[in-house]
Amino acid sequence: MTKPALTLIALFAAAPAFAHGGAHIHPHEAAGWLPLVLMLAAAGGGAAYAYARGRK
Repeated sequence: MTKPALTLIALFAAAPAFAHGGAHIHPHEAAGWLPLVLMLAAAGGGAAYAYARGRK
């Protein structure tokens, strides 16, 4: 990758942390619902991928 591309990736990856100065969600604060949301997102993404691959 080129240096400008890496800079853009780093900028966009860090952007949510710089979006506001208020509270941020940390894993220990979201211990109850964050794993469930991540699991559902992964399952939904896998299902969408399998569906898209099957339609070809």
